[in-house]
Amino acid sequence: MIDELKSEKIINKVGGKFKLTALVQRRLGELMQGGRPLIKDIEGKTMLEIIIQEILQDKIAIDDGVSPESAEN
Repeated sequence: MIDELKSEKIINKVGGKFKLTALVQRRLGELMQGGRPLIKDIEGKTMLEIIIQEILQDKIAIDDGVSPESAEN
């Protein structure tokens, strides 16, 4: 589980280690306050494992304030 957070795949997917940490922290807070997991297979998984799968399946991403339209121009 922790090894997945160190993989280059997930780090590059969100744009770096600090963004990954911020995303995990934000999503963990949401789940702890009653938010529903965005993946189907959660049986026997910890919250951290759920968050990792949500990131890898593109269910959540970091909001950097840049919309896709403005990034293209």
